[in-house]
Amino acid sequence: MAVTGWLESLRAAEKTALMQDGRRKVHYLFPDGKEMAEEYDEKTNELLVRKWRVKSALGALGQWQIEVGEPALPGAGSLGPELITESNANPIFVRKDTKMSFQWRIRNLPYPKDVYNVCVDQKERCVVVTTTNKKYYKKFSIPDLERYQLPLDESSLSFAHANSTLLISYQKPKEVLVAESELQKELKKVKTAHSSDGDCKTQ
Repeated sequence: MAVTGWLESLRAAEKTALMQDGRRKVHYLFPDGKEMAEEYDEKTNELLVRKWRVKSALGALGQWQIEVGEPALPGAGSLGPELITESNANPIFVRKDTKMSFQWRIRNLPYPKDVYNVCVDQKERCVVVTTTNKKYYKKFSIPDLERYQLPLDESSLSFAHANSTLLISYQKPKEVLVAESELQKELKKVKTAHSSDGDCKTQ
């Protein structure tokens, strides 16, 4: 029921779409004023970016909050305070999904794989990353499972480590795969504008 509920919310949202730079960019405006923007690879339909924006109590638009994809690079538009203060040596947490899995990359973690422990905290409904040397700690939720009101399954969780990057994967439940397929069918109904120009041009 919850899966259907979120899918219906997406269907009911006001949607606009633009094809640009090999990406299908979809903007959702929900009845409560909340906005969601997604970018999909034009050829594979793989989700590349998902971000949210909400209005303040006074009605002002807030900053976009990235859920999936790379944060904006310094020099590419306005800098948020988190980008100004962030050091290249600090661990960088980025979510980049695949067709079959939710995936997170934590860069700048040089420790060997056996130092890491990645598990599910059922009580707080989140994934927890710890290290035996107590040098790193991180916990994060999976918003998709919250929206679909699905449980977290420890057996769906796995991780790997290479090139100072911890790669965490969570296999998507079948309910999510079905819902994502239904959403793609829905998005095909949205009239898509085409742009041959990027937002920025470089010489």
